[in-house]
Amino acid sequence: MAAKSDGGGGGPAVRLESPESGGGRRAGGAAPPARRYRLRDGCWVLCALLVCFADGASDLWLAAHYYVRGQRWWFGLTLLFVLLPSLVVQLLSFRWFVYDFAAGTKDSGGGTKDSARGPRGCCRLCVWLLQGLIHLLQLGQVWRYLRTLYLGLQSRWQAEHRRRHFYWRMMFESADISMLRLLETFLKSAPQLVLQLSIMVQQNSIEPLQGLSASASLVSLAWMIASYQKVLRDSREDKMPMSYKGAVVQILWHLFTIAARAIAFALFASVFQLYFGIFIVTHWCIMTFWIIQGETDFCMSKWEEIIYNMVVGIIYIFCWFNVKEGRSRYRMCIYYIITLSENAALTVLWFLYYDRKTTSDFDALILVCVVSSSFALGIFFMFIYYCLLHPNGPMFSPRGGGCIFRQQPAPAPGSPTEAVTSPPRSLPRTTGGERDGAPGERDSCVPVFQVRPCAPPAPAARAPRTERPVIRIDLPRKKYPAWDAHFIDRRLRKTILALEYASPTTPRLQYRTPGLPQEVLEYETTV
Repeated sequence: MAAKSDGGGGGPAVRLESPESGGGRRAGGAAPPARRYRLRDGCWVLCALLVCFADGASDLWLAAHYYVRGQRWWFGLTLLFVLLPSLVVQLLSFRWFVYDFAAGTKDSGGGTKDSARGPRGCCRLCVWLLQGLIHLLQLGQVWRYLRTLYLGLQSRWQAEHRRRHFYWRMMFESADISMLRLLETFLKSAPQLVLQLSIMVQQNSIEPLQGLSASASLVSLAWMIASYQKVLRDSREDKMPMSYKGAVVQILWHLFTIAARAIAFALFASVFQLYFGIFIVTHWCIMTFWIIQGETDFCMSKWEEIIYNMVVGIIYIFCWFNVKEGRSRYRMCIYYIITLSENAALTVLWFLYYDRKTTSDFDALILVCVVSSSFALGIFFMFIYYCLLHPNGPMFSPRGGGCIFRQQPAPAPGSPTEAVTSPPRSLPRTTGGERDGAPGERDSCVPVFQVRPCAPPAPAARAPRTERPVIRIDLPRKKYPAWDAHFIDRRLRKTILALEYASPTTPRLQYRTPGLPQEVLEYETTV
């Protein structure tokens, strides 16, 4: 059985191989999700939905408050940072829906005139109208959160075959909402946070709505960074999943570091508006060039990769975001040294030139202490995460040598690493006491060599090993921290879901291994 993803001749070939074809013995495989949806996963989604609601509602409430008080300039900027990023994200979300829904109806034979006039055509029209209304009301992310929760619960309630199908779809939907919300938070919540903090510093007062909006924006930023990393790790079978304890500590890590960064920005912008804009643009350009120089591999095309690097450059204005495989401790140390230097320089410049008539020296000193202590708390929680709660194991342990990546993930079934490299678990190792014998045992009268009077018992019949079908993809697997291709390329996703649903047993994914010339030749002849 073979299938090819849609979208022209440039799509990668995707094949479903039976166990007898030998496809299950090649490297580069990725097993399908073996984890089950738990109630705590649903609670996490509900909390994320609550954070999303709080962030948007508080910003709109504050904008209306500025309008009622006649502060039209603050009203315009607050509303701009709400509507413009939301429109961009809603367009992207609706574009994904159009592709997924149009591809699904095309595969089901919905493109004929007779079916378009029947009941199914009316249902599809209702779906189009409903999704158009949802995205027009800027509720696309809310819909995706609710759909993720629905698919997760269905994966718990359905039978085995349909359970894994719903789990696949839930993971794909989680990836979509994570990407959309990450883009929205750093296009909307980050500038909104700096704007409201700057207004507070200029007015030398904090109104309740301003504090609520700034707090919601800050929590949304920290939450989405941790949530994105958790979903990314959960989606990859070659990485250990992140625990909820690690996710909460990572939220605290980013919460305090982003807070220190945003307060330093607000202090500097309250005095040097023009120079603050120059500083932001310069920092973004340097970080974007640094990311491009690292040769990331997240997207499926060159131009999408450049746009992605530019968005990550915006993220780097506020916090650390890993985009390259390997040990990130040195890159992270360089980034936080630069961030600490910039925060110190911006805060010191504000302290030297702030308006003494509106802000007392005691209040100014408190703000400086808040910036420094917040950054120190963020670094403290970062060390807690890496030393105690990192998915690959703690940095410092009695057995480890101080390496974060000491624990290796379990090999994917069917890969070359599946060969037996240690005694089977059913056969215990021979200990030193058993090998040398107990005291006095060598002096006993038991002969060293003896002939057994009976034939050895026949070995027990071993159950035949069942092999699962393999979905082979004509692409090399992307390296972490990038998403796998079947999470980014919606053509691959649609084809894999169709093959997985038609397969009687759970298939596993198989990416091409560039290092094997024979396999590359076989793929080329297949295409």
